[in-house]
This record gives sequence, structure tokens and C-alpha cells, in this order.
Amino acid sequence: MYMSTILLLILLIVFSTLFVACFFIFFFMPIILPYFFWGAIYVPTAKNRIDTIVSFAENCRGLKVADLGSGDGRLLVAFAKKGAVVFGYEINPFLVSKSRKNIIKEGLENKAFVFNKSFWHQDLSGFDVIVVYGMVHVMGRLEKKMQRELKNGARVVSHAFVFPHWNCVKKENNIYLYIK
Repeated sequence: MYMSTILLLILLIVFSTLFVACFFIFFFMPIILPYFFWGAIYVPTAKNRIDTIVSFAENCRGLKVADLGSGDGRLLVAFAKKGAVVFGYEINPFLVSKSRKNIIKEGLENKAFVFNKSFWHQDLSGFDVIVVYGMVHVMGRLEKKMQRELKNGARVVSHAFVFPHWNCVKKENNIYLYIK
């Protein structure tokens, strides 16, 4: 009786450890793995912040918008619903897949597009609005890239993080607007 109880406890510990390991691998690794190799972790944008971000772009109809690190595509969908043509750049293939499903679900395949690639190699000169939820360690380098590439009058909307040398023209709900 005593040995079967010990064996049962050992099996319980082994299976619970395996369960936790599998849960981590399948649910958390796709979200945090890109951070270790390429940049930021996935943090979804709250609904009230999405409204603020879209409002900072002003009249979206006909605008060409880029979302740098587009996550699950919630901003792509929001901008496309307002009439913009939106391009998302996301390095996490799991999030790209989720974005595409969200875009299809909303019937926005002709307005919203997502690419599984880094925005660092993308020419941003053709965009009217850039949206970024970057991290502190990328904002300085990104600021230089945008100063070089963006056309005059382009709007840049940053969630939570500021550019080190660029003057913010509007701030609301932890969202920052910059105009080149």
C-alpha cells in the first residue's frame, strides 16, 4: 500500500510537470520567443487605446497606414474599417496567422495585409501614417529610420514609448502623435 502511494505521487508530479512544460511551450513560447531574437514581446492593444490611435490618424479614408509589429492584427482591422489601406509587419508567424484569420473574419482582405517580415527592411516612404508599439531599446533607431524615410506631413502614432529626440505634438491615453 505504501509503495503504491509513493508511485502514485511520483506519477502525479511527473505528469503535472509535463503538463506545465507543454502549456508553456505551446502557449507562451510563440509569444515571447521573438523577443529573445528580434525585438518586442506581444502585448495586445486595449480597445480604448485602439480608438485613440485611430483618431490620431484623423480622417482615415484613403490613407496608407503601416503597423510596425502588428501583433494579432487588431489595429489593421480598426484602420481598414475606417477606410484606410493597412499593411502590418510582424515577425512572429503565429501572430501573422492570427492576424490573417482576423482580417478574413472581418471581410477586409482587400484593405488589410500582413507580412511575416521585419519592418527594419521595409521602405516606409510611401505611408501616410505609421503606428508602433515599440520598446525603449528600438525607439532611437526607429526614430532615425523614420526621419530618413518618411515624407513631410506623415503621422507617427506611438503607443506607450516615446522617441528620444522627436517632439510629440499630441498625447492622450499614453498614445503619442508625431508629425514629420
